[in-house]
This record gives sequence, C-alpha cells and structure tokens, in this order.
Amino acid sequence: MQSEFKHIQAAHCENGVTTSLLRHIGVHQMTEPLAFGIGSGLFYIYIPFFKVNNGPAISFRTMPGMIFKRTCNSLNIPVFRQKFSSPQKAKLALDNRLQAGQPAACQVGVYYLTYFPKEYRFHFNAHNLIVVGKEGDNYIISDPIMETLVTMNSYELERVRFARGPLAPRGQLYFPKEIQPVSDALMKQAIVTGIKRNIRDMLHIPGNIAGIRGIRYTAKKIKGWKDKLGPEKSKSYLAQLVRMQEEIGTGGGGFRFIYAAFLQQAQAYHPIDELMAVSKQFTNTGDLWRDAAVQASGIYKGRLTSQSDYNIMGDYLLKIADLEKKAFNDLALVIKKMK
Repeated sequence: MQSEFKHIQAAHCENGVTTSLLRHIGVHQMTEPLAFGIGSGLFYIYIPFFKVNNGPAISFRTMPGMIFKRTCNSLNIPVFRQKFSSPQKAKLALDNRLQAGQPAACQVGVYYLTYFPKEYRFHFNAHNLIVVGKEGDNYIISDPIMETLVTMNSYELERVRFARGPLAPRGQLYFPKEIQPVSDALMKQAIVTGIKRNIRDMLHIPGNIAGIRGIRYTAKKIKGWKDKLGPEKSKSYLAQLVRMQEEIGTGGGGFRFIYAAFLQQAQAYHPIDELMAVSKQFTNTGDLWRDAAVQASGIYKGRLTSQSDYNIMGDYLLKIADLEKKAFNDLALVIKKMK
C-alpha cells in the first residue's frame, strides 16, 4: 500500500513535511519558504536550565510542531495530531492511515534513524518525516532532508517513534484532516498573520532568554563561560550552539536565509518594494550567524583559546541582535502597508 505521493527535498524537516503534505492535498501555492514564514518559524531561545546532549537547549526556530500547526490554521485547514500510550496503538493508527492510501507525518528521534550517516545521529527527538506507504514489513519514508524515498522496517520505525529523552515523540502522528481549497486571497492573509506573529515573538516576547533579548543574553553568557565553566565545559557549550545551529534541524543562519526567501516570495502576494530590502537584511544576519559558527568552532577545536576569542564570539551575537532587531522593526513598518 502506497499513496500517490511526490517526495520533495527541503532544507529543514518540518518545513518540508508541511510543504509536502499541503501540496499533496492540493495547496499547490505552498513552498518551503512560505510554510516557514506563514508558520512564523524564525525564532531564538536559550534555555540554560534545560539540557540537551549535556548542553543548554538552544533553538533558532519556534517549538517543534508549531510551523505545521500555524500554517494549517492560517489556511483554515483542520489538523489531526495524536500521541500514543503504546507502540502497538501507534502502529495500528499508522497502518490504518496507510491502508486508506493516505500519508501521515511522524515526529521521531534522530539517533536510531538507520538511513542517516552515523556522524549525523544525535539524541534529538524533534525530527519530522512522512510515512507514505508500506510493503511487507517495510515502511516507505519521505524524509524531506533526503534526496529520495527511503525505507525502515517496523522495528526501526517503532524505535524512532518512541525514542526517549527530551521532547520524546511518544509515537506522534499528524496530518491535514481535510482537503480545503486555498485561494490566493487566503494565502495573502496568512502571510500577514505569519509576519505579525514573528515580529511579536522576536521583539516583544517577555523575559530575557527568547527573541532578540535572548540573543543578547546568550552573548553575555558566552563572554563569561571561560571563567565560570572552565575551558572544557565552555568549549562543549559552544559546540552545542554550533550543533544546534548547523547540524541539528533547529536551523540558524540557514533559517535566516529561508526567511529572506519567504519575504521575496511574499512580494508576489504583496507587491511592496520594501520587502526586498528587509529580505536582504535577513540574508546579512544569516551570513553573520555562519561567521559566528566559524568563530565558535575555532574555540571548541582548540585553535582559539584566549578570553578575547570568547569576547569576539559574544560580540558577533550582539551585532546579530542589533541587525535582527532593525530588520524586524523595519518589517513592522512594512506590515502596515499590507492588506
């Protein structure tokens, strides 16, 4: 049993799952940048008291599952989402969906994904993929970061669906419940909703660990890590930042590039010249995030060892915070022209 499903490769798993599932039900306007932007995916948060791989939790995107949920809600598409108390119930629900000829998305752990190269397997439980069919004991998988369809047997799929640890997926299954027509007018409205929400999350969210304030908070922490944590632990924390930015699907500079592409594509629905100017600003911040990752890599690999190297790393983030604040403030002015 296999649905007539077109595999789409994407830069990020949840963006790709959202794009693929919506295009499968007829939302042909959807692209990865539009899914990311309508879903208000751009974010930053540093959670020192929540540990992932023995380091602080750092994310460059909104909470797992929110891009899909927000995008569907903005387009008036109802969503089915369920977690399960046992692998048997999770398997039955998935098999019933496939028997009906329909794909379903799953949240899974990365560490035991057999088709991933070993160097890319981490204890990270917020990866997303789509199960599109089953042949015997093998499930056919559309993983957006892979070039082609892949397969996993029932044991392998169960193991990743019920991976343990932070953000444990508990067999989570989700998909659009109904096919709903999506007009360009509705897409236009959804773009505005997504931008407004992203401006709120980056500029006005309370506290000092999230949004622009979160980037500045992290910068100050980095400057004090060497003295407070010691060389080895401080290097491991920087390795964690780079891993979450560049290797695990929480994005970083890459998400800034996707958001820049979103603003460019939004111009087709809202022909406002300033959108392109703000898009370039996010491209610039993406470049700086990549530069910061190079600096951090030099420290944790032992090539850069002085306190001034940590200060330079912190200064990168302070500059990024200033630029992203300006970009979102400029975007707040542009949004007033959107109808």
